[in-house]
Amino acid sequence: MSRTIRLTGVGGKPSDPKKVILRHFANNGNTTLPDLSKELNVGVPKVTSLVSELISEGLIKDYGKIESTGGRKPNLYGIVPDSAFFIGVDVKQSHINIGLSDLQKNLVRISEKLPFRLDNTPESLASLCGYIQDFVEKLDVPAERVLGIGINLSGRINYTTGHSYSFFHFDDKPLASVIREKVGIPVFLENDSRAMAYGEFCAGVVEQEKDVLFLNLDYGIGVGILFDGQVYYGKSGYAGEVGHIPIFDNERICHCGKKGCLETEASGWALTRMFQEKLAGGSSSVLTSVRGIKPEDVTMDDIIEAALNDDVLAIELIARVGENLGRGIAALINVLNPEMIVLGGSLVSTGDYLYLPIKTALNKYSLSLVNNDSKLKISRLGERAGILGACLLVRDRLLEIE
Repeated sequence: MSRTIRLTGVGGKPSDPKKVILRHFANNGNTTLPDLSKELNVGVPKVTSLVSELISEGLIKDYGKIESTGGRKPNLYGIVPDSAFFIGVDVKQSHINIGLSDLQKNLVRISEKLPFRLDNTPESLASLCGYIQDFVEKLDVPAERVLGIGINLSGRINYTTGHSYSFFHFDDKPLASVIREKVGIPVFLENDSRAMAYGEFCAGVVEQEKDVLFLNLDYGIGVGILFDGQVYYGKSGYAGEVGHIPIFDNERICHCGKKGCLETEASGWALTRMFQEKLAGGSSSVLTSVRGIKPEDVTMDDIIEAALNDDVLAIELIARVGENLGRGIAALINVLNPEMIVLGGSLVSTGDYLYLPIKTALNKYSLSLVNNDSKLKISRLGERAGILGACLLVRDRLLEIE
């Protein structure tokens, strides 16, 4: 029996009844045919026929009878998890995380912290494609069951066309198409912060909240936005560039070319610059005195590790970054009044060294009536938020799940 979703078989029009059924099972889990009929407002005979077809295609399974208060016990039906798989690739500045999820959003294989340098060069793109090809070749599932690859990149991404305007834009051809030609599987691009946010919204700390901001605190700063239960993209698809709010009166040139952006004082880039400046001015740190790292070679990851090992300079500067971040987040709270703000990304691994200064700054700079209604949480998924988010965005787009 074939157990492969073929996009021409269950895909196509949004009203495709079999796709509607698959969407329902993917969103809501297992159910009975009478309940499915009621939920979809389709007659039981029609639902039974469609489910039978999906069973014959290996996509749906009869999980047997369930307990009933009386009368004939109904059968429970649900998705076959290993009938389809999706790959998520989360590209960081200095490493890559890759994972494989099944149709029920379970991560079944993960490769994390693969060394990588994100540069806008053909060599960097070739390295990315090499990692993906190697991951695919080592999978122990049939290649035809891998329906798509989601790739997260920082910066401006047009997910509808597959273009990246921040990295690997060497010609007019969509980056998604370029990578697909190399790896042989459909590719979908997404902004890294939005993908991380989607993973957290679907399987992380977010529960019943409908208006949520997810802050990706890494070398740069991005935000994924959930409004009324829906991911918000904005008019051109670039919503979430919070790192480029001109919040500071300084003369520092941001990566975007403007001055005074939040990222110039409250990001991993800013933390690294501050740390290097302090070392050049004579400050001491275990990174130079014990590990012998040259000041100009210090990275954000080095500083995070130093803070977790009680390095005073690292802790001091992370607190300063947290204070500056809190000012930016306070502005978002005052304007958007979200139910929850979720902090994610590499800097969050420093724990209270970052969290407490952010919390203090929120109390100082945001309106108390607004701030009191906004929960501040740490990401539950951590580094895996991006992997799972990339997988789920591919799955949900192929099944047209909102």
